[in-house]
Amino acid sequence: MQSGGQHRARYAWRAETRYGTPFVPDVPGQADFGGRVLHAAGYRSPDAFAGQRVVVVGGGNSAIQIAAELGPLADTTLATRRPIGWTPRHPLGRDLHWWLKHARLDIAPIRRLPAKVPVSVIDDGHYRTALDQRRVDRRDMFSRFTADGLVWADGTKEEVDAVLLATGYRLTLPCLTGAGALDTNSTPLHQGGLSTAVPGLGFVGMEFQRSFSSKTLRGAGRDAGHVLKRLRTAVAG
Repeated sequence: MQSGGQHRARYAWRAETRYGTPFVPDVPGQADFGGRVLHAAGYRSPDAFAGQRVVVVGGGNSAIQIAAELGPLADTTLATRRPIGWTPRHPLGRDLHWWLKHARLDIAPIRRLPAKVPVSVIDDGHYRTALDQRRVDRRDMFSRFTADGLVWADGTKEEVDAVLLATGYRLTLPCLTGAGALDTNSTPLHQGGLSTAVPGLGFVGMEFQRSFSSKTLRGAGRDAGHVLKRLRTAVAG
């Protein structure tokens, strides 16, 4: 297929991943901060932060794992907007996703959680123990940066050397700009992965597309079958 040309197809798929465009929150004062601000996408090793005061922003698995690595080498704190909750990776000897599937709980995703609902971190106990042993504490998200540090939610100022953002990724679809397939936030208009705006267009791999596991290989495979069936039905009709 030549690039830059136009092509016709009965239907089209857009297989997505959120792991391409790092999300960097807009925190007041960041432009004035003299330390280092790094997204988890650029993190490679804790060695670069040895002996430093480091704040890791985020309460998901990536933030927890990075903080556990930094703990032995740096004075590390986790900054989150919600408390951290711990979910067993293998409850009663079975993988968590097995339970979600067979209990039919993997069918009604929650897109937004109330502010005080704990972040769910899947762990077999290794990382929770590592954080405790390495004295990595958790604090409510700081309110702003200063020239040499930050201001915590309680108004306390502290000097820090680096802030590492484990704040996830965002979906970007520049190829669909102007096609009418996206809303004002550049999010696909769809129902279960089938575009509600462009006939014959389907999506696979989006977070919470049809279930908690939609952005994983396990869920994407299941969603692909659903979307293909719907697309064929739509075209045939």
